Amino acid sequence: MEQLTFELAPPEPPRWSNFLPGRNHELVSALERFIDGADGAPSFFLWGTPAAGKTHLLQAAVALATERGIPARYCAAPTALESDQESGPVELLALDRVDEADSAGAGRVFTLYNALKQRSARMLAASRTPLAALALREDLRTRLGWGLVYEVLPLLDEEKPSALAGYARQRGFELSPDVIDYLLRHGRRDMGSLIAAVAALDRLSLAAKRPITVPMLRDWLQARLTLEGNGGSPAD
Repeated sequence: MEQLTFELAPPEPPRWSNFLPGRNHELVSALERFIDGADGAPSFFLWGTPAAGKTHLLQAAVALATERGIPARYCAAPTALESDQESGPVELLALDRVDEADSAGAGRVFTLYNALKQRSARMLAASRTPLAALALREDLRTRLGWGLVYEVLPLLDEEKPSALAGYARQRGFELSPDVIDYLLRHGRRDMGSLIAAVAALDRLSLAAKRPITVPMLRDWLQARLTLEGNGGSPAD
């Protein structure tokens, strides 16, 4: 149980390799070109429902840009913008939750967008609502629409088994259909939690030198519930 509980603690950070694209293959390809500056677009706007994967993509984009030597920064919300971020040396700024910007925040985003564009840097922004429905000043909405705009489509329930199996193969092991079925029936169904579960089970399997089975998964889920019931969380 102690080992199972330990495996709840270190979730993998969002990376390009652990995003399951589903119906978003075109989006992912376009976003990778944007990160490299290959298409010349000044901005890339993502929108989609909660838990569709927007924050994952923003953080993964910053990580990928950094790996490629492109100065990049992630900002969790317009309220987190600081004056030094408006003139910092980043070439790619990923700004989450644009839809939460108040009038002052929208002003900061507007100024930042113009400053980035002036020095040929780029903004990657995400919102829970489509661009046309954003309650933002019109000049900012227009600028966010100058670049590429994509909806992030969540994985459908029927797509999740093959996506999880593919992710497991990418990590170098096979995840049996009965394990996937049990995880989908008894675990959290959002993709962030599902990916974290598969990654944790992979580490646990390697540590125990045993294949991943339904009993191992059942014990892992029970350990997770026990930890959370005692006031902890997988991110502790």
